[in-house]
Parts: sequence; structure tokens; C-alpha cells
Amino acid sequence: MNRSVLGLASLALGLCLPWRLHAQSTGFNGTVALGSQLVDRGQPITAPTPILQGAAAWTSPAGWSLGLSAGTELRKPGQLVEASAQASRYGSLSDAWQMQTSLLYYRYYGSARTRAFDRAEAGVHWMYRDVLTFGLSALRVLGARDRRVRGAADLDFHWPLPRHFYLSAGAGIAQAPAVPYRSHEYAGSYYGHGPSGSYRYGHAGLIWAMGNWRADLERIVTDPQLRRQRGAPDTAPWVATVSWSF
Repeated sequence: MNRSVLGLASLALGLCLPWRLHAQSTGFNGTVALGSQLVDRGQPITAPTPILQGAAAWTSPAGWSLGLSAGTELRKPGQLVEASAQASRYGSLSDAWQMQTSLLYYRYYGSARTRAFDRAEAGVHWMYRDVLTFGLSALRVLGARDRRVRGAADLDFHWPLPRHFYLSAGAGIAQAPAVPYRSHEYAGSYYGHGPSGSYRYGHAGLIWAMGNWRADLERIVTDPQLRRQRGAPDTAPWVATVSWSF
């Protein structure tokens, strides 16, 4: 999803690791990841195909972080499918609670449907130990005619298991961006369900993490009543990601 970060800007693109933000070291760091599909808050950006992502970030002792990330399909290595930039500030509220505020910019490349997910987003996340993360986001779709601010809320849960495994689960609700359909029958429709254009999504699976390596296997679930644009890719039931941080 689709919540959710690698310790850099690409975290916000669905690789989901806000629960380790407080463990980041000061200075420059990076992450390289290989995933089976690019999904943004339960919605498919690409078809199920290997996606290579890279991210780099700078963090300060005061809790500030600046990051950049980009991704491409392995079958089209010279063509970007996504890019993002992030500025965030992390702070400790108590021994158990942490808080992060962030500003993010997302850019997707490809069809008009995927470009409808281009946005600027402001968010705040509260983290309880390494177990629970709750976030609220306000976003504006870039290039949208209505200029309205849309919202999203995400809840993620991680529970440690033996042998470096973690149980992972999450759920969220978001207001879908407006996407014009190409067919005359659906012209002017919204890529969403209900009067508010909101939809629900979630995930559940396992994470294995040891040292600089991490592997995720997640079952993705999206609101079955969400209207899908004709010709848009389906979200794979399972999404896998392997990443290495340095």
C-alpha cells in the first residue's frame, strides 16, 4: 500500500516501514527493493510485473529527513514508472510513543489513469513502540480541475514472531482521485465508490527482517465496490517485496 515506508521517500509508496523510522541512523542511507507490483493505497499503478525501486535519504540528529526515490519496471529499465520526494520530522512523545510529520510529492508516469495519482500530500503519523502506527493524510491531486483536498487514514500493525519474522496487517480508507474514463459510456465518472468517492483497503501477511535485508509477502484487499476503469490493471492478490538497506 499502502501505508507505510522503507525509511526513505519510497516508504510512502507502499513498502511500509514507519515502525522503524526511529531506528534510522544519522547521515545518508539508501534502500534498493525489488517488488512484484506497484500498488498505491490498494490501487494498482502497474500490472503485476517486477518493479525495481531505489531510494536515498539524509537524516539529522534533530529528527529531520529528506529523501528521494524512483522506480522502474525491469522489462522497461530505461523508463520510470514513479518518483517521489519527501521531507519529514520525527520526534519522541514518550518512551512508548513517537510522532512523524511529513510533506510528500508523488509523480507517476504512463497513462492518464496513473497520472491521476500524482499528488502533494501532508501527513502525520503516531507510532506506539514497534507495534502500531496510525496516520492521517491530506492530499491534493496535481492537475485536478476541482482543486479539492482529499483525505486518507491508515492503520498498520506489526507483531514480532520467532526467527526474525513479523506478522503484518493494516487497513485504511481514502478518497479516490477523479479519473475520466475513455469510453463515452463512463465519460466524466469518478474512479471511486459512493457520494464521497471514498474506498477501503487493507493488507495482511508476513515480514522477515534481519540486518540490512527485509522480505515482505502481503495479501492485498481492496473495496470490492470500487469502480475500476476499463482497461486498468488488476491488483495481484499477493504482493512480494525484497529490499536491502545501506
